[in-house]
Amino acid sequence: MLLILKRCESGEWHWVSSTVVSYEVDRIPNQERRHRMTEILRGAKEVFPLTDSAVERGEELKKLGLKTYDALHVACAEHAQVDILLTTDDRLVRAATRNARKVNVPVKNPLTRLQEVL
Repeated sequence: MLLILKRCESGEWHWVSSTVVSYEVDRIPNQERRHRMTEILRGAKEVFPLTDSAVERGEELKKLGLKTYDALHVACAEHAQVDILLTTDDRLVRAATRNARKVNVPVKNPLTRLQEVL
């Protein structure tokens, strides 16, 4: 993750987050961890809002078997037209891979992505 964050800090990669991520971070019960994650999120160059159309797309993605927040993350990534959605959530990676023809953004583990680009 640190290598990815460094590429974002240097401007080599452009980090887009979403209000869905912010909402989830705000719900972290451990105050220290929540604070650390909030600080990390400040590195994002853009924060994509949860729009009505993203919510509608999230509902479609849920029908493919994605969990609610996972579907919203993917929907926001699609609407923000990012190149890739990076997540350490292996369940989300597997669900998106299973439905690759219907998910309009590649979803990968950060380590897998780094191996691809290095």
